[in-house]
Amino acid sequence: MEYRHVHFIASPSSQAQSAVRTMLRRYGQTELEQADVIVALGGDGFMLRTLHRLLSAELPVYGMKLGNVGFLMNRYRETHLLERLAKANVVELAPLCMLSVTEGGGETRALAINEVSLLRQLNQAAHIRILVNGQVKVEELVCDGVLVATAAGSTAYNLSAHGPILPLGTEALALTPISPFRPRRWRGAVLPSSVRIRFEVLDCYKRPVSATADAQEVRNVISVDVHQEKTVRLKLMFDPDHSLEDRILDEQFL
Repeated sequence: MEYRHVHFIASPSSQAQSAVRTMLRRYGQTELEQADVIVALGGDGFMLRTLHRLLSAELPVYGMKLGNVGFLMNRYRETHLLERLAKANVVELAPLCMLSVTEGGGETRALAINEVSLLRQLNQAAHIRILVNGQVKVEELVCDGVLVATAAGSTAYNLSAHGPILPLGTEALALTPISPFRPRRWRGAVLPSSVRIRFEVLDCYKRPVSATADAQEVRNVISVDVHQEKTVRLKLMFDPDHSLEDRILDEQFL
């Protein structure tokens, strides 16, 4: 497919701003409403923010990283951009949907491309009950926290917490405890992507917990419900020699 109408966006870093000026001189700028592709210049964090902020545009996003290649990005080159876009592979990702309820009764709904995580706010360990499809699976997890990761996010925070890497395309989610104390032998689970996961914070006043969907944090939560929102599809573009699937596979051998 040919992409001729490009909307460029760049992170605030001086390197990215310099690069986007060069790209605009070479290719011009198409307004977002008339564009058929978004090119994002920056790092993985900027790519995640771009996907969240421009979700309603429903456009594929092609990322280019300045410096080392990011996990969600392609190599930065000024030349042959339109040819690279035409040859790029498009990967569709379904984000997680988080619905959190706070002590005061406030509700927050947010999407997460990588993971939804719960973390203790104070020095005392969190006590969290875990339900899957309405059934209690862990009565009381004593931990620093717990997270649910998508396949795309399984190599991020989930991997740092010793969770499993999920190959792209697998219909699965990783449920991973963070520094668990009890149950001592529970190290998490790989669940079908169709499940609905509920976290209930026990002793929430003495042991407060925050919930985060990617970068959006909600503090003092008492419950968090998570499921994969398959009605929402995010489209990322990758050069054929730099596919996301290959990078996720390679992470298992590092």
